[in-house]
Amino acid sequence: MARFASALLYATAAALGRLPWPVLNRIGDGLAALWRRLDARESHVARVNLEIAYPEALPAEREEWHREILRTTARQFLETLRFWTRPHRDNLALITRTTGVELFDAALASDRGVIVAAPHYGNWELLNQWLAWRTPISVLYRPPESKVGEAFLRRVRADSADRVTQVRADGPAAVRQLLKLLKGGGVAGILPDQQPKVGDGEFVPFFGMDALTMTLMGRLAARTGATVLFAWCERIGAGPEFALHVEAAPAAVADPDPVVATTALNAAVERIARRDPAQYQWTYKRWRWRPVGSNEPNPYEREGT
Repeated sequence: MARFASALLYATAAALGRLPWPVLNRIGDGLAALWRRLDARESHVARVNLEIAYPEALPAEREEWHREILRTTARQFLETLRFWTRPHRDNLALITRTTGVELFDAALASDRGVIVAAPHYGNWELLNQWLAWRTPISVLYRPPESKVGEAFLRRVRADSADRVTQVRADGPAAVRQLLKLLKGGGVAGILPDQQPKVGDGEFVPFFGMDALTMTLMGRLAARTGATVLFAWCERIGAGPEFALHVEAAPAAVADPDPVVATTALNAAVERIARRDPAQYQWTYKRWRWRPVGSNEPNPYEREGT
């Protein structure tokens, strides 16, 4: 049943992905306007996040960012459906600029293992396709609660050349798999700003407010000596065009002290996110969990709920 339902989802995504770019953008803009009008979850979460991350900004400035964030988020949703269901070579042709690729090539040549930290900035699914084009890669992911959703994601994120291995974030088994991969000189892709389960991270500052942050990446780097690189695909220009960036991570992300490592990790992600607030995933409840004993409320709870 899950396989049939995921196939139906894929067919729907493929149909949408065949629409011309201008049509996809108009649909995305309409969806963003609807979110704002209804103050849907995406709208509410983005507004709360902007108030936390940019308290110094004028209300009018945050409102403009809010509008742009929802517009970009909606467009990206449709853009990603296209990337998932179109030939990867066609998608990669949209990457017209690159910086730091030599760092990635040098890390591969070292045979020390490579951890690619890919923040939720720009289009990380296009980045995954670029990485798989360059080398076999194992991608850590958190499975959706729905079996249909997981079957769909495993299908659309697969690579036709079998160069992508998807690793479920299921605790010790995933850690063992990634340790073996990196010690053997392999490449792992991790979303470093994905909130871990309570107990699997540290509360350290992110845009000035403590956020539960994964310790896994730092532990993997410290135990394997793998090279850690940050990478992202950033939208540029008015059309469907992207610049791919690769840069070295600060050495502190591999510090044995998890607080030092996660603090450095968040600082690096924050710097990338500040490049263009509209391209960061501000519809994600990054500060949902609060430190134990702090008595801080969940900032996303609405009054009366």
